[in-house]
Amino acid sequence: MTKVLRCRDVGVDCDFEAKGETAEEIMNQAAKHAKEAHGMDEIPAEVVAQCQKAIRDL
Repeated sequence: MTKVLRCRDVGVDCDFEAKGETAEEIMNQAAKHAKEAHGMDEIPAEVVAQCQKAIRDL
């Protein structure tokens, strides 16, 4: 089943959506996006946890 994570689901005013079959795939996309679009060279552990909780099935 396809899963999704949206920036908006973690309180960021951004239309980005990461979609994939696994949480790992989605988190990799999200990390790349966070660096490129939001200038986050390192993602704090609490943000990672928040993102992992926000991943939903489509």
